[in-house]
Amino acid sequence: MTKMHVTTTINGEPVEFLSDPAASMLDALRGPLGLTGTKEGCGTGDCGACSITVDGRLVCACLMLAVEAEGAEIGTIEGMAQGDHLHPLQQKFLEMAALQCGICTPGVLIAAKSLLEKNPDPTEEDVRFGLAGNLCRCTGYDKIVRAVLETAAEMRSAA
Repeated sequence: MTKMHVTTTINGEPVEFLSDPAASMLDALRGPLGLTGTKEGCGTGDCGACSITVDGRLVCACLMLAVEAEGAEIGTIEGMAQGDHLHPLQQKFLEMAALQCGICTPGVLIAAKSLLEKNPDPTEEDVRFGLAGNLCRCTGYDKIVRAVLETAAEMRSAA
């Protein structure tokens, strides 16, 4: 099968790659692009571990064809930190131990960042709804929700 040329932007950087037309964006990220922070949990779009943003929209990378990235702006977990400076959500997750095994963490962080970009003052219900597509088998969600709420409050007071 002929590979297709894809030109896109990932984490603010222009990127070009060749992709099998049937390959998922998750396969492209973890394969030829070498961005292994995005995890595969289920491969069916049910767990959110592979969450990325595409033109500002939260998407499961396992459900997106890599060729659909043509011309799009993609955001992955690798783009959250600025050099050695963690994003406030990443820092708060560490401080509050809002992670355990780490499989869901990249997807949860991307979903939480997406939520806070749209709603900088969420309620607990907003956070739980915004993260409903991200499954975690380890934490019980309370520390995750608290970390997102505290980050939101700190980001608002810093603005």
